[in-house]
Amino acid sequence: MKKYLLILFVIALVVSACTAEEPSVSLIGSWKLISYGPASAPTPAVADTQAGLTFNEDGTVTGNSGCNGLGGSYAVEGDQITFGEIVMTLMACDDPRMVQENAFQQVLANTAAYKVEGNTLMLTSNDTVLVLTR
Repeated sequence: MKKYLLILFVIALVVSACTAEEPSVSLIGSWKLISYGPASAPTPAVADTQAGLTFNEDGTVTGNSGCNGLGGSYAVEGDQITFGEIVMTLMACDDPRMVQENAFQQVLANTAAYKVEGNTLMLTSNDTVLVLTR
């Protein structure tokens, strides 16, 4: 009887390990912007910019909108990411970079839904999406 209980216990451990939720660490790391804008028709990222975000394990985020550098904090709960106050440098750039920056500001303003699929990260707030890749 003890042998069967032990076997059931081991099976239960294996099943629970296989079905455990993937931790949010998949968000951790550097992501490069590939498109932005309305979720139904995103615009390709402005060429020759270093636009992207880096999510750190300590709850901080840094990055560049393609025009200005930025930094702040974030917290993840489920499929939602809440950004703390994001501070940015204040340089003016050409119109395409400023439009791209506006999309960054809209998504990073408060809470956004996030989804990681392979090497692609999608951050969506209202109808604005940032699509990034590792």
